Amino acid sequence: MGNPPYSGISANINEWTERLLKEDIDGTQSYYKVDGQPLGEKKLWLQDDYVKFLRFAQWKIQTSGFGIVGMITNHGYLDNPTFRGMRQSLMKTFDEIYILDLHGNSLKKETTPVGGKDENVFDIRQGVAIALFVRNKEAKEPKVFHLDKYGLREEKYDWLYSNEFNEKNYNEIKPASPWYFFIPRNTSHIQKYLEWKRINEIFPVNVTGIVTARDKLAINFEKNSLKNKIMMFRNKNLPDEVIRDGLKLKDNYQWKLTEQRKQFEKVDDWGKYFSTILYRPFDVRHIYYQDNIVFRTRREVMRHMLEENIGLLTCRQISSTKWIHALVSENLVDDSLISNKTKERTYIYPLYIYPDKNKKDLFNQHQTEKEPNIPQCLFEKLSAVYGQNPTPEDILYYIYGVFYSNIYRKTYAEFLKIDFPRVPFTADYNLFKKMGELGKELADLHLLKSPALSPPVAKYRGSSDNDRVEKIIYKEDEQRVYINKDKYFEGIAPEVWNYHIGGYQVLHKYLKDRKGRIMDDAPHYCRIVTALSKTIDIKQKIDDIYPEAEKELVDF
Repeated sequence: MGNPPYSGISANINEWTERLLKEDIDGTQSYYKVDGQPLGEKKLWLQDDYVKFLRFAQWKIQTSGFGIVGMITNHGYLDNPTFRGMRQSLMKTFDEIYILDLHGNSLKKETTPVGGKDENVFDIRQGVAIALFVRNKEAKEPKVFHLDKYGLREEKYDWLYSNEFNEKNYNEIKPASPWYFFIPRNTSHIQKYLEWKRINEIFPVNVTGIVTARDKLAINFEKNSLKNKIMMFRNKNLPDEVIRDGLKLKDNYQWKLTEQRKQFEKVDDWGKYFSTILYRPFDVRHIYYQDNIVFRTRREVMRHMLEENIGLLTCRQISSTKWIHALVSENLVDDSLISNKTKERTYIYPLYIYPDKNKKDLFNQHQTEKEPNIPQCLFEKLSAVYGQNPTPEDILYYIYGVFYSNIYRKTYAEFLKIDFPRVPFTADYNLFKKMGELGKELADLHLLKSPALSPPVAKYRGSSDNDRVEKIIYKEDEQRVYINKDKYFEGIAPEVWNYHIGGYQVLHKYLKDRKGRIMDDAPHYCRIVTALSKTIDIKQKIDDIYPEAEKELVDF
């Protein structure tokens, strides 16, 4: 029994704990495989200390033959895809598993089912759960039971104090392959979804977005302002304390200011690292893309976006109630581009892969031109079914159209919350082309390069010379959004103002990030409004053909 420590980046990594987690020991299944196969991912969170405590307790019960484990831990293992091997392993050891999910996850902004306040039972941000694992002397068919408790901390305390354990309080759930969820999930009626290709199988070269860990230094609205900061950072006549205070920089476990400045002084061609990044939806900014400045450059994949390219953007998991997490970019992308909510990290899937110009060795000679980031077998399969040879762009735009179908998003909502989205490829070539054409229209709108953006549906109005973004107020009856007392944008319908991509209300977020600044790009904002307005129209056209497209699918 216990309340083990939670530490995602564990210091307790040694030969014993590695063997405990990664190997089958004394009849217990490794946490690093599921259904007999390796998980096939980085699995960082399986190194969390509480996971090791649970694994140790499981092993002890297995070797003793019977017993009970009772622990209160981080509740992330209940539904995170990375922990699916752990969940299956626990089911193979224990006959009865009782999960009391106390929630309180402020990182996920959890609320009660009716939208009320949900508090943690501890002074932490990570939600917690009490688990009882029972192994009987005589093995039984494993059963898993679940109970949710939301609300204020005192309400949870009162319930825990006044209730003894009673199996009748719990609801039995049926964890099933491949995820073995320890929470209720409505997935039984759409098993066909599992037969479709995941987006990371269609575009195998992919990565999460750039993490600067110091946006104020590395990213700026204007290139000249960014250049001045970099020159200041590089100036060896300025002491570290001045740089630290002036640029508001902090050290972390991998980045030390003094060390990085010394290394950066040796970079002679420092002027070539200025680039652009899609920082938030429709918000392209300047970035100094260099290893001494940026914490995680993701260069092995991002270098392809420094060339002429387009990348599809999604999230692997979401903590939001709706999956609205798809976009495109022709630039580098930020890790929080689509959302800054926990779990909702932005993945980019470049359409093309370019040869590495910095590698001149013999092993790199096979690639001299850009190549599609799509397996050849997928082209061959689609060509055989369609009797036509689809281009890489055809495939990307088809997928983009599917991802903007409201029907697709609602029907497969439970799956879209938990893992990479999967793609149903229609077997009808005409529908493939129609969906792709609509997907291209969307992509052109979202890249702000569509001729349909002119003339814009919104106008920038006001009588004064004050263009500073001071207070953002939307007036639905006027269909206007005010940036101060006198200046406003008009022609913004409520559904456009409230339109979300990922974790952001797009139009509000764009203005909020410019609060205190001069609104010097009003035409750009009007084009964003137009793009969102036309997106709503195109989504309806997509839904008109989506049901027919899914009737007969390509069998991979």
